[in-house]
Amino acid sequence: MRAETQNTVAEIEKSLELLAQRMDYETAPHRLEEFNARVEDPNLWDNPENAQKLMRERQMLVDAIETYESIKTDLNDNIELIELGEMEEDEEVVSDAEDAIKKLKSKAAKKELEALLDGEADGNDTFLEINSGAGGTESCDWASMLARMYVRWAEKKGYTVELQSETAGEEAGIKSAAYKISGHNAYGWLKSESGVHRLVRISPYDSAAKRHTSFSSVWVYPVVDDNIEIEVNPSEIRIDTYRSSGAGGQHVNTTDSAVRITHIPTGIVVTSSEKSQHQNRDIAMKALKSRLYQQELDRRNADINAAHEAKGDAGWGNQIRSYVLQPYQMVKDLRTNHETSDTKGVLDGDLDGFMAATLALNVAGKSRSEAQGDS
Repeated sequence: MRAETQNTVAEIEKSLELLAQRMDYETAPHRLEEFNARVEDPNLWDNPENAQKLMRERQMLVDAIETYESIKTDLNDNIELIELGEMEEDEEVVSDAEDAIKKLKSKAAKKELEALLDGEADGNDTFLEINSGAGGTESCDWASMLARMYVRWAEKKGYTVELQSETAGEEAGIKSAAYKISGHNAYGWLKSESGVHRLVRISPYDSAAKRHTSFSSVWVYPVVDDNIEIEVNPSEIRIDTYRSSGAGGQHVNTTDSAVRITHIPTGIVVTSSEKSQHQNRDIAMKALKSRLYQQELDRRNADINAAHEAKGDAGWGNQIRSYVLQPYQMVKDLRTNHETSDTKGVLDGDLDGFMAATLALNVAGKSRSEAQGDS
């Protein structure tokens, strides 16, 4: 076996080792038997919420076992093919098996990163807020570009996207927007996107065709599970109703049903502008609880959520990523130095590379902190 292929095999084996550790592979079959026995309990669905939670946990274990065993089987099969091809001096068989192992490395690395999404709220749905910075029309247009980027990313993941509220820009784009994105590990992936995003381009709104720099902020908060209790003192919140407006046309909401909740001790403000005022109160309260829960997560894990603690204004000091469209094409993350010249792909939602790099960096930082704590 060639040295390059041996190195690739070694990397896949390291990924397999991590996958096995994350799910405790030795006890996994026994735990799956226990899950299956509980699923067969005729009284299971007497409590639908607990039943759904159990089914999700069981499916996660099934997926983890199948992923691990599939990668391991494919690896062993292709190693055997290489050995057989070398014995029979069949270069085509060897080459095909080596190509398969290269593809398997990418799959194993992706699954390894997904397995690292084991934070307390990583598996939860998420709220995502986008706010334009200073700069008027330019920043509002940039905020709408970011909104489109994240919606595209979520759709590619098979996630469900719900627009919670939106404030249109005066001339173009949006001043702000809030989404709920639902799907397994939605928060775990998107939490790395919190911070200020900077755009450099030739402005389509400038008749002199000058280069402009725009800023918009993105903030991500986990949707709080029913299992996570966050108490909100009614005396510490102010609830206002107001007339909301969308981006125009037949979808404009012109009723006074929009709801704004202000949490007085922290200054947190959340809004919702669906058609029903009752629905808006419920949505806004859930968003508030998620924001308060995020603050608690921030306190527990300052390394991963340092951007939240230094939130500040959408400007130079807090940026996490630059998107340069002119004079050259480049998107670069300032935390990991991960970059690409495929600006169109990124703005169309190809964000996994950036998220994976940040996730790996955070996990490495967490591991170092734990190691220092043990020493």
